Amino acid sequence: MKRLTALLLAAALALSLAACGPEGKAADTVRYGLSNAWDALMPYNSPSGSNYSRIIYDKIYDRLAYVHADGTLEPRAASSWESADGGTAALFHLDEKAAFHDGTPVTAEHWTDTIALLTDPACPTLGRSAFAVLSGTDDTGAAVPGEALGAEAVDKYTLKLTFKTPTTPEDFLLDKNREYYVLPTHLLEGTAPEDVMELALWDEPVGSGPCKFVSETPGSQLVLEANPDYQLGAPGFDRLVITVIDKSNLLTSLIAGDLDYYAFGGNVSVEDAEVARAAGLEVLEGTVPNSFYELMLNNETIPSAAVRRAIDLALDKEALCLHTAQGLGEPAASDLTPGTGYDSGLTWARNVDGAKALLAEGGYDGRTYTLACTANRSGLAALMQQELAEAGITVTIETVDSATLFAGMADGKYDMAIASHTPGALPLWFTESRFTADNNLFHVAELTPYTQAIAAVKGAAEHDERQARVEELQALLAGERPFIPLWFGRTLHVQSPTVDGIDYPSSAFSNENVWDWVYRG
Repeated sequence: MKRLTALLLAAALALSLAACGPEGKAADTVRYGLSNAWDALMPYNSPSGSNYSRIIYDKIYDRLAYVHADGTLEPRAASSWESADGGTAALFHLDEKAAFHDGTPVTAEHWTDTIALLTDPACPTLGRSAFAVLSGTDDTGAAVPGEALGAEAVDKYTLKLTFKTPTTPEDFLLDKNREYYVLPTHLLEGTAPEDVMELALWDEPVGSGPCKFVSETPGSQLVLEANPDYQLGAPGFDRLVITVIDKSNLLTSLIAGDLDYYAFGGNVSVEDAEVARAAGLEVLEGTVPNSFYELMLNNETIPSAAVRRAIDLALDKEALCLHTAQGLGEPAASDLTPGTGYDSGLTWARNVDGAKALLAEGGYDGRTYTLACTANRSGLAALMQQELAEAGITVTIETVDSATLFAGMADGKYDMAIASHTPGALPLWFTESRFTADNNLFHVAELTPYTQAIAAVKGAAEHDERQARVEELQALLAGERPFIPLWFGRTLHVQSPTVDGIDYPSSAFSNENVWDWVYRG
């Protein structure tokens, strides 16, 4: 009994200390819910590379920029940036006020030392592939012996990154910003690259982000405190306590007052939004798409482009979007994210008669296709089945888990599958990784036209030229229809009643503007 009493007193004391701010005053603590745990506190050693880990790193460590949901950028570790060397390099002018949590100024050398360490083949990092875009690295992101690494400290506060292909700073940041963090390399001196990941430093990390590490209960809770010296300003709270809570309990915990906010962006369904409103909470509608739905096609088992286009015309994307997004979305004619400055020049309209004509042209013989979906999309699959039947296309539905679905598509087991993704602002966010020899998920017989069109987009530095190349790629996709874009969906955000200044939509990019957050209690 004495031991139990002692343990309870110790726990109470720990909670009391966690709730205390400077000089023992009651702390302004933001209670933050997360439905899945992070898997490492070292940002280049995450086995999953998941957004649940990235949203943690975003607070302890610093990134070069802050990415808004619409793809616009604001300074963070870098105060400005510009292209160099004819578009093959970018200069990042670092904020001279930035400092690590131990007070050491962050310099360009910290950035270059970080990149040099992680591209060293002897370093067992799990995040090396992010550096494969830099010159002097191989396809895995490892430094090539004898070649100059594309990371250079031009002066104390100017970082130069050199790329393998022409890349604007904005495109680099939109693509890789959440993968690049500066490490306190001054604390790693004398450590062999092969030993870096085993350092005790990562149990109590020192970063240069807006929050400082306090304590961790692995897989359960992380306690951070505001960094009063953060270059963009000190967060308007004392402590941030991040707790792993079952997804089904996030909203109820917010309503009960046990949470002040939950990632990502306090998203809720239409039904849960009504629950939140009934509880007196304000619900905001997102203005930028946060989901993209596609129908994956097996181009080997559906070899006719005419038949694939027929499937596209037979689907009522507006009805499908309404079924799932419940009014928070719009049918898609392409994979280009609306509002990001690029246009496919394509429009969508259902045409059942046109679908029947294309089926005849493509020689469809009435065979039955297999449509794979996860259990939560069985109703959506049934609606698709009905719409395709109206055009004379027979489909049978197979309900599987997500891993089995993607494995089955990769193995060529299914003819079609329903999938969704978090869209990006770059015009190649979806297509670039899906038309390669290593990831030919759609089983396209001849990849060359796609890889050439994608390379043309990547090689266009100016927006007008890139728009023209984007239209050429989209025309190819529309003619061949290796996959079918369905719709882009938006989300609803429950606004915190106790924290002001939250940029809800931008959390989809795994970054949160905690330096602007103000706890109101």
